Amino acid sequence: MKQRLTVLGSTGSIGTNTLDVVRRHRADYEIYALSAATQVDLMLAQCAEFAPRFAVMASAPHARQLEEKLKANGLATQVLHAVDALERIASDAPVDAVMGAIVGAAGLAPCLAAAKAGKRLLLANKEALVVGGALFMDTVQQHGCTLLPIDSEHSAIFQCLPEDRSTWASRVDSLLLTASGGPFRQRDPATLAQITPDQACAHPNFAMGRKISVDSATMMNKALEVIEARWLFGMEPDRIKVVVHPQQIVHSMVQFKDASILAQLGTPDMRVPIACGLAWPERIDSGVQPLDFAKLSALTFEEADAQRFPGLHLSWHALKAPEGTTTVLNAANEVAVAAFLGGQLRFDRIHAVNLEALEAVVPPRCPGSLGDLMALDQEARARAVHTVQRWAA
Repeated sequence: MKQRLTVLGSTGSIGTNTLDVVRRHRADYEIYALSAATQVDLMLAQCAEFAPRFAVMASAPHARQLEEKLKANGLATQVLHAVDALERIASDAPVDAVMGAIVGAAGLAPCLAAAKAGKRLLLANKEALVVGGALFMDTVQQHGCTLLPIDSEHSAIFQCLPEDRSTWASRVDSLLLTASGGPFRQRDPATLAQITPDQACAHPNFAMGRKISVDSATMMNKALEVIEARWLFGMEPDRIKVVVHPQQIVHSMVQFKDASILAQLGTPDMRVPIACGLAWPERIDSGVQPLDFAKLSALTFEEADAQRFPGLHLSWHALKAPEGTTTVLNAANEVAVAAFLGGQLRFDRIHAVNLEALEAVVPPRCPGSLGDLMALDQEARARAVHTVQRWAA
């Protein structure tokens, strides 16, 4: 039987790559629902090709535009835009698997809904774990959700770890996340104030959305991945390490107690971890050319410089602070990056906004519900906006 798939964030880079893999395996997968924020024309094209039952747009105006264009083209896809529409298409009974590819904290609620419904959840939205933490993982375990990481680093670690999770604590010494270092790996930190949004979005290896590209440039993306790894794999923060690997051929590694290291290598293309997640434990063609070792350039590794990338080291600080602190870090960073992309904040002040939010917003208690997490998220955003406005004045 075909696996019925909902793609949350279908017009983004992960979403379009997911559909490309599905396109190659139409006998095995069918699209049940798609969601997007504002890209009406691309969503229209996706609906025309994959004929989903539902399409969700982030706002009523965009939903109306899509509905009109679908009708004009004789397409039967039903358009939704209600507050709970994302949760609905993530948890509907006919759905077998959900690709969670919405960027930011907005992806938490539908991913949580998929987990509660016991779906096979392909998680590309790292913020679901950065914000949700223990609450999210408890939901996964209680409802029999199959959680498969799609971030290339976490997919690599997942593939290197023993299948028997109960042996990880006794056999694994540490997890080694690799990072490209972004476009400013060799730039003088004293010049970071002059960086423009276009420069920050010029990732050396991947074509990504602007928010993720800026996070890569500050290494905050890697900070979030450290937090994600802590929850995905149940590892203490001190057993998660980061090494800069500019070529991004080694996607991440697992070091075992006997000093052996297993690594997952591959062409830097997100279709590889997407295909792995879709078919696991089987393997399917991803459409990516395999590595040619005869033509491969030298692979190099460097220390993750705390002076050049101070944001990276906030991850370990937040993980050792009261639970909910990672929610504060993520919220402040989303505000700071949006302000930078909007021309309201200098690149080198993104870290300062995040740091001030962590110092000012201390979780009063362990978040016990989605409502608690969202209240903390909103408090941190308000503080970050205040800081941005102070500097913009």
